[in-house]
Amino acid sequence: MHILIKYIVVLLTLWCATLCAQENTSPLTLEYCLETALKNNLDLKGARLKAGSSGINYRQSRADLLPGLNGSYNLGVTNGRSIDPYTNSYLDQRLTFSNAGLQLNAVVFNGFRLLHTIRRERYSMEASEMEVQEARQTLILEITLAYLQILNSRELLKQAKAREVTTGKQLERLRILYDEGSGNPVDYTDMQGQLALDRTAVVEARNALEVAVLDLRRLMNTDDGVPANFTETGLAEKTAAYPHSAETVYRDALASLPVLKAKELRLDAARNSVKVARAAFIPEVSVFGELNTNYSSAAEFLKESGSSVTETGDFVSVDGQEYPVLREETRFTGESISYNDQFSNNLSSAIGVAVSIPLFNGFRARNNVALEKIKMEESRLDLENTTLELRQAISQAHLDMRSAYDRYHILSEQVAAYEASFRVNEVRFNNGVSNIVEYLTSKNNMDNARIALANARYEYMLRVRVLDYYRGI
Repeated sequence: MHILIKYIVVLLTLWCATLCAQENTSPLTLEYCLETALKNNLDLKGARLKAGSSGINYRQSRADLLPGLNGSYNLGVTNGRSIDPYTNSYLDQRLTFSNAGLQLNAVVFNGFRLLHTIRRERYSMEASEMEVQEARQTLILEITLAYLQILNSRELLKQAKAREVTTGKQLERLRILYDEGSGNPVDYTDMQGQLALDRTAVVEARNALEVAVLDLRRLMNTDDGVPANFTETGLAEKTAAYPHSAETVYRDALASLPVLKAKELRLDAARNSVKVARAAFIPEVSVFGELNTNYSSAAEFLKESGSSVTETGDFVSVDGQEYPVLREETRFTGESISYNDQFSNNLSSAIGVAVSIPLFNGFRARNNVALEKIKMEESRLDLENTTLELRQAISQAHLDMRSAYDRYHILSEQVAAYEASFRVNEVRFNNGVSNIVEYLTSKNNMDNARIALANARYEYMLRVRVLDYYRGI
């Protein structure tokens, strides 16, 4: 039984290891990288949060059109001399008091400040939404370029390893000849130096690949290990001539790029900020209403409890006899007024119209208008500068694309020529007809041409995707 349990544990361990190996060796597609980056990238998350804040500000600016309604309530105790809120008379005793109120205020006119504020916040919200799209498109481009860089680095590493293998085989052949005493020692040592050079190229190519993978992981914002077996699925190779001119790309960019739309909306928001600042010169008209009541522990009402006859202190004389003057007085006893009765009996209301006229505020309104005008001009310059930089960037990217395209086709012919030359020199060197200098020269020419061709191929693909990004694709 114990042996059976150990056997099951071993099988489960091997099964889990197999699953992990399959998971780690599964190809990493461009689509997966894009999905992960769009979900995890911090810059994109920040742009979305900013857009959320702009949306809240816009909704609040619309809510500011509604009247303001506020209630108040307080309850307290005073000792010593104070004013009775019920009778407005002075008291010198312990007093419990309470007040309650309801205030309504609505702006009727304030120079359209609220309307201009709503427009400004709406433009700001739409600009933030465009900036989210811009961040998303930029991230997609960066992920695609980083992925292409990995494929290029992987291709260069593959070529470097192939060169190392080829050189190693030649070195082994020369070592056999050298051991047999029929080979040239200089050829053997030169080939050793070439092998060391090829190994160094492998190390540098592997380091470049690892750096490219780290850049991709940074954009994806993931701590998971990124496998090295990338696939070109989702990346259609583009080596045909690019059909669009720089001017066509620029016109498409003006119509589709979110960054330009965002700058235009920021300029519209700045224009409305100037109008908001100018509203400070215009009187504000509002209506208000109030409902108030109060309570005092000293408040009481007098209740009739009977009558009594008392002397007034005056006398009347009748036949020389003085009689005191009497009067009948009604007796009253004080009773406290309940809390609810006081709140009901002491209700008071008020309605009215308020006008606030700006006369002088230390030139604050004028300076605010001047500052908003400066910000508006800054937004205008930002838009113009972005448009200018966009035209220059598109022109440069188009020139780089054409240069890479021309280099790719020229280098393709060069590689074919150097490969044919190397095949001849390799046969001649193996047969002892040519020397090692000719062999290494031919080999290095072919290897360098292949490297240049791979770089030109991927550079052309990069430039095409940059131009497609400008076109909004």
